[in-house]
Amino acid sequence: MDFLLNFSRLIDRVSSAVGRTLSWLILLAVIVSTVNAIIRKLFDVSSNSWLELQWVLFGAVFLLCSSWTLLSNEHIRIDIVNSLLPKAARDWIDIAGHVLFLLPLTIVMMIVSWPFAIRSLMLNEQSINAGGLPQWPAKFLIPIGFLMLFFQGVSELIKRIAIMRGALEDTTSGGGHHAAAEAEAARLLAQVDEAR
Repeated sequence: MDFLLNFSRLIDRVSSAVGRTLSWLILLAVIVSTVNAIIRKLFDVSSNSWLELQWVLFGAVFLLCSSWTLLSNEHIRIDIVNSLLPKAARDWIDIAGHVLFLLPLTIVMMIVSWPFAIRSLMLNEQSINAGGLPQWPAKFLIPIGFLMLFFQGVSELIKRIAIMRGALEDTTSGGGHHAAAEAEAARLLAQVDEAR
């Protein structure tokens, strides 16, 4: 189990480093968007490459930071329903969700997107818009993002099993919003109980 936990920690460090670094691309996308809008309004000049760059930056953040989102436990889940279940049930739901849904989805997406990206590279695919960007770098974000999400899913699975076996303390109770969501769920349930 120690080897698997060390492997999980390595995956977590990579996901965290990539996520923290690439999250700055949102600021870059905002700057590109702002400069493009100002130039277009002041000088009546526009460029498709600037517009496409915004999309690529957003796509990079969305795809390459999804593993960091999973690591931080900030992914979407139904906290109100989840908080009603005992911890053991939540653990089993997490394991089933990873094994039956997350990991198979990431594998399918990698299998499907890899030829898509390779074909684009081999064709040196360019934008259909005049002055646009090459398309293949953006298309490679898809298999890379799903590969990172796959490994983070494996890491989360390792940690959840270790927690259930008592080999690891459960410090993954949620990211920044999880505690607030549980408190809100408890407040709503108390209101429902009072109304009865």
